[in-house]
Amino acid sequence: MNSTEWTRKFWEQSDRIFWAGLVLGLGLSWWYATNQIVEGDQTQMIHKGYLGAYQGVWMSFGNAASVVGNVPGSVLAWVVGGPLFVWDSPYAPMLFLLLLRLAGFLMLDAVVRRVFPGSGLARLSFLLLCWLNPWFLFDSLLYNPAYLIFCAGLHCWTAWHMQHERRLLMTVLHVLSIGLAMQLHFSWPVLVFLSALMFYRGVLKVSWVGVLIATALIVVSLVPYLMQLWADPSLAHNPDPDARKRFIGWGALNVYPVLKAVLYWLRYGSWAFPSKLVNDTEFLWVGVQLLPVILENLWKIFMGLIGAVTVIIAAVANLTALSHIRPRLKRSAGTPVEPLDWMLLYSTAAFIAALISAGLAPIVFNYWHLTLIFPFALFPVIFWVTRYLGRSAQREARPVLAVAAFLVFINVVAINDSEKFSYAADYAQQTIEYVEREVGPRVR
Repeated sequence: MNSTEWTRKFWEQSDRIFWAGLVLGLGLSWWYATNQIVEGDQTQMIHKGYLGAYQGVWMSFGNAASVVGNVPGSVLAWVVGGPLFVWDSPYAPMLFLLLLRLAGFLMLDAVVRRVFPGSGLARLSFLLLCWLNPWFLFDSLLYNPAYLIFCAGLHCWTAWHMQHERRLLMTVLHVLSIGLAMQLHFSWPVLVFLSALMFYRGVLKVSWVGVLIATALIVVSLVPYLMQLWADPSLAHNPDPDARKRFIGWGALNVYPVLKAVLYWLRYGSWAFPSKLVNDTEFLWVGVQLLPVILENLWKIFMGLIGAVTVIIAAVANLTALSHIRPRLKRSAGTPVEPLDWMLLYSTAAFIAALISAGLAPIVFNYWHLTLIFPFALFPVIFWVTRYLGRSAQREARPVLAVAAFLVFINVVAINDSEKFSYAADYAQQTIEYVEREVGPRVR
């Protein structure tokens, strides 16, 4: 079989290749999960979940944040403790997390397929740039931002179905995606501003009955937290005196937090990966004198160059998308919007929402604070790839395979040798030891 025939068959089988890539990503996610180093946020979640499942004590508040107290609600306890009723194993909460992340990705994939019908390139590009991306897979550990991809997927998928008509169920689910994010992480206002911008633009039709139903459900779910907050107002505050000096709007006054959000938007669309993935790789497992030092420096240089080049590409992709969508940014209710334009409007709204949130926030965002917008930052890149690289890519499959191999390589290194993951770590054993020490045996 010559290369032309092989390439043709490759694109004919793009759907099967997509599902193979999905399985590959699940395998990498599970490998990440089993090699995670349990500390910090993970121990907070393990403590709350096991305390509920083992002792029957369900905390009405979530993890402590860096400035503004504890996340409201008991969702973070239930996403860990709930699966333990089905399977009493440290792996049960991780399996549930990975299934939620899969569901979130598939909802985003459903939107991509409708925006680019019949385009194997668009679907495989999104698979590579999202599902197999170290930006995404590096969050395959038991901490609250890891769950946000489900909220992002549900928000985008329901918004897609609300662009032409008011739909009760979709509105309920859309608002619940925000309410769920509220009980997972303090970055949830990003979704509020995103929805508001899409509604203002006239491409999000809202059922007000659905809004009321969803809001009522959210308030009911927060009643235990509100009662606890009434009894202990300190839940909403960080005890650190320096943290108490922060205020809403602190980010805008300091400017840098907003600029950093812009940079993260570009980095999400590139391969300028988190410093926790790049800078803490030591290659000590190589075991040959001086070779780990050499490899460590080569690794940092290589990743720095790749990051710089791809950030430029992401910037070009965003400018190209902005040029395409600029005439459609003005509010024009009733005017039909093409699927591609809707996707780019949604992405633009996500970018603006991130800037607003960064300006209002009392902290300087790190990458996990904006992980909600990660998949939306890929939309301009997918547009650019399909619009300007599509013809050449359809004639040649090797770039797709090369990108897949590169991403797998980066993930394998990060899984075994980074700040959050190590080949020497045993997630299950760490969890069992922590539970025995801090929670105690199961009594119910």
